Amino acid sequence: MKAHIIQIGNSRGIRLPKSLLQECDLDNDANTEVEVIVKNKHLVISKVQTPRAGWDTAFKKMAAAGDDQLIDTGDQNKWDAEEWEWK
Repeated sequence: MKAHIIQIGNSRGIRLPKSLLQECDLDNDANTEVEVIVKNKHLVISKVQTPRAGWDTAFKKMAAAGDDQLIDTGDQNKWDAEEWEWK
C-alpha cells in the first residue's frame, strides 16, 4: 500500500486506512497510544504494551488452582540472623 506524507502544522503525518488499523488491532479508539521506532531505516508502529497487563487474571487462575503460596519459607540462616542490617 502506498501513502502520502502530508503537512500537519509544523509536523508531517500519514493517514492510515481503517482496514489497516483493524488488521493491527489499533482501531478501537481514536486516541490509542502507539510506539513508533526506527528499525533499519523503517518506521515501526506498535500498540503500547501495558506493564503487567493480564496479571490479575493470571493471579485469579493461580489462586483457583491453589498455586499462589509463597515458595520461601522465611527460615533465617546464620547470616540473616547475625549479619544482615537494614539501613
